[in-house]
Amino acid sequence: MLLREIEIFRAVMTAGSASKAARLLNLTQPAVSLSLRKLETHAGLALFERVRGKLVPTQEAHALLAEVHRCFVGLDAIEHRLRSLRQFGVNRIRIASLPGMGVGFLPRVLSELQLSERKVTVSLQIMSSRDVRARLLAGEADIGLMADEVSADGLEHSVFARYNGVVALPLKHPLARKKVIRPADLARYPFLALNPEDGASVRLDAIFRAHGVVPETVVETPYTISLCELVRHNVGIAIVNPVTALDYAGRDIVLRRFSETLAYGCQLVMPAGRPLTPFAQQLLATMRARLAADLAGLDASLDG
Repeated sequence: MLLREIEIFRAVMTAGSASKAARLLNLTQPAVSLSLRKLETHAGLALFERVRGKLVPTQEAHALLAEVHRCFVGLDAIEHRLRSLRQFGVNRIRIASLPGMGVGFLPRVLSELQLSERKVTVSLQIMSSRDVRARLLAGEADIGLMADEVSADGLEHSVFARYNGVVALPLKHPLARKKVIRPADLARYPFLALNPEDGASVRLDAIFRAHGVVPETVVETPYTISLCELVRHNVGIAIVNPVTALDYAGRDIVLRRFSETLAYGCQLVMPAGRPLTPFAQQLLATMRARLAADLAGLDASLDG
């Protein structure tokens, strides 16, 4: 193995001269020169031209440097992971979640787990469902929550939640007097929608078409939390994921039942074949209990 020689080669290329690299590495210049000769002999090609006592990198040297950089990035990642394990041990869990669950729901879950007393560190990363899948497949997360319309091939997965959309209204909106909102009701007011390519948006469009309704859409956005903020600021009304909207219910917006079934689904995903730690098992149990309590509270508020 020539790891030492490659490290010296990298230092020379980065520093621009053997003398500077020697000072950085706390070596003598002859030792640096000897290592470069050894690397060239092993490679069977010239990496430097010696011009008036100076090293001039060849094209081959530049090509090798690019490859060395890629390899050292991988080594740096390994070193970072080792430092993380030394600092946190196994008392660390990485969660990747779509915004609908990661912004409000998971913080509610984590508040119940007494992380400080357990000496546990949680990495909670909020991203699109497709990025959640990529993070899990790359082994960069331990638990993920993503929309059920995204493929979970290559991952262990199960249904985490299924629920129906509810209508979100500003506090003093005229429709707030109704217990159930129908598609025709929505057509009378500025409407806020998820992006057209979103699965829930596609299903809602089909409901509107079936009822001969053309909503006056004023804003499209990819996230339910954005819809809730827009409703709160009286920009329009929307049909939203109720788990996300719970943080706003009764405080900033009013939630009402929708007469039609607009299904939302969330799946729990994990790397295949990786056993769960005791804390991860308790986290999942707490997530399921919190979801049941949230949905029960939602039903009570809608019926109240």
